[in-house]
Amino acid sequence: MKKTFYFAILMIFTLSTTTAFAGKNDLKQTTTAATENKLSAEELNRMTKRVEEIRNLDKSEMTVSEKRELRKESKGIKENVNKGGEIIYISGGTILLIILIILLI
Repeated sequence: MKKTFYFAILMIFTLSTTTAFAGKNDLKQTTTAATENKLSAEELNRMTKRVEEIRNLDKSEMTVSEKRELRKESKGIKENVNKGGEIIYISGGTILLIILIILLI
């Protein structure tokens, strides 16, 4: 009796979470991410030169807020470069699922 009760509770929570995350906003976000433009070679050159300038700066005489701004700028440049590349992230569960499908076929 306890097993069926726990199983029923587990099924209720599992099935209710799928509808909680379903929405039209998710579709809009994925389509905008797929249509972003890649960075040109000139933009990449400009960004790499700026990163080299930041690395070569004498940071010992800077204030904490100036150093923080430089860190934020370099992180922003890194994010822009990573967005422009063709990087595909696959989780462990996805890899396991793909392997199981291949083995079953």
